[in-house]
Amino acid sequence: MEIIIVHPKNNEEQKVIKAFLEALKIKFENLKNTSNQSDYNPEFVATMERSIQNAKDGKVTRIKLDDIWK
Repeated sequence: MEIIIVHPKNNEEQKVIKAFLEALKIKFENLKNTSNQSDYNPEFVATMERSIQNAKDGKVTRIKLDDIWK
């Protein structure tokens, strides 16, 4: 038999999924994410944090809307 892992995006989706499984009398486990790890790749997170800091420091390139396709 297969194991299906579901990743609800929010609490509302989680409640609906749980209600659906209970209605069909399907056994399931509710595991809490107890790790402090992010779901994102650490390299990606570091890149994004650098980009955010660069933007705060004004280290950005601004392109006028009229110049986008030139």
